Amino acid sequence: MSCWRHLFTVVTPTYNRAHTLERVYASLTEQSFQDFEWVIVDDGSTDNTRAMVMGWQQEASFPIHYMWQRNQHKKTAFNRGVRKASGELVVALDSDDSLDTNALYAMASAWREIPVAERAHFVAITGLCARPDGSIVGDMYPRDIFDATALDMTFKYHVRGEKFGCLRTDVLLAFPFPEEVAGFVPESLVWRAIARAGYLTRFVNQVFRVYHDSADSLSRQGKESQQHAMGLWLLAQDTVVECLPWFRYRPQAFLMAAARYTRFSLHLRHSKQPLPKGRRLKGTAARTLVGLMWPVGALLYVRDRARAAGA
Repeated sequence: MSCWRHLFTVVTPTYNRAHTLERVYASLTEQSFQDFEWVIVDDGSTDNTRAMVMGWQQEASFPIHYMWQRNQHKKTAFNRGVRKASGELVVALDSDDSLDTNALYAMASAWREIPVAERAHFVAITGLCARPDGSIVGDMYPRDIFDATALDMTFKYHVRGEKFGCLRTDVLLAFPFPEEVAGFVPESLVWRAIARAGYLTRFVNQVFRVYHDSADSLSRQGKESQQHAMGLWLLAQDTVVECLPWFRYRPQAFLMAAARYTRFSLHLRHSKQPLPKGRRLKGTAARTLVGLMWPVGALLYVRDRARAAGA
């Protein structure tokens, strides 16, 4: 018998987003599949988020759990939400977006189509995002149902654009976001680590999420700037050190990652931020790539500084 109380836990980190959180709630009330709970982790909001959620708790047909924490970061709020989850699968839904009406039903159907004996090898069901006008964000997958790792999808098949779906809760608990790193950490660092552990994702050409572009979105904290240099350096380091088996599929992407390694390490040096222990360059191939692209990375850093000075 399953230890999970629901099939899905929808986890929503939020910070002063009362004006958009209602859109998330409305999309959840309209879901055609109702075996889910909603976990809201409030990352220190000072608006009326708490009062609004308390009102929803009284009327919703699904459980709503609300947790407040002092402002730390989206990644910390997400980790806390995963620890609270009682669903077998986690749906990470931002506080400014919404689900397609049949999103949870489609995810559940895709998950249950994987034979029970094979599910231990899978971590996620991932579909597409659409804009409010219905247009698809980024590329579609090579086939309507496609099993691969997240790294294969990025480097081997070169599928671009924001995607969305659900992931196994037990795997997310084993691969939390690194809270010891201050500030922005790209989500793809976690998805890549899970892929390197051998977990497959079932990719489907179905729209799950309606993506609302917002300048202050928590998911847009990867803007290339000195403010996010640590997270962007970590992503570059992960590419040139940990992802080299995929180099043959997209060598240009690895060369640019090597340049970004230098670019953002110079930003970190300028702001006197030490590089994280255990995440330095290792291996001849990684060192060669970074050395080869050092002039490009240095030029990009100089350009960043000039733009910052002129802003």
